[in-house]
Amino acid sequence: MPFVSRSNGTITGLYEQRQDGVAEEFLSDDDAAVIAFQGAGPAIFAVSARQFRLMLRRSGLLDAVKAWVAQQDGETQDAFEYSGTFVKDSPMMLAGFAAMGFTSQQIDQFFAAAACL
Repeated sequence: MPFVSRSNGTITGLYEQRQDGVAEEFLSDDDAAVIAFQGAGPAIFAVSARQFRLMLRRSGLLDAVKAWVAQQDGETQDAFEYSGTFVKDSPMMLAGFAAMGFTSQQIDQFFAAAACL
């Protein structure tokens, strides 16, 4: 039976013992949220430039993203062109995904799919 920590309502960790101020909520082992957390794969926070660009191409978004980047400041253009790694929660990425109309769930799915390439 685990104690859980949460962030914005989502389980972020399981602990055998109560962790004061961190994990004070107790759930049963068969709780649906505990099972989902245990079954989830590792969170993907970044992908290589190759993975990111291939996923853009496979999603049919490469041209739209290039057009968006061309309208941004020089630092954003340089970051898109020369970064070796694309970090999901970087300001440039958040702005770009917002411009493309992505939800946070779609961003997670995009990065998970890109990580498999």
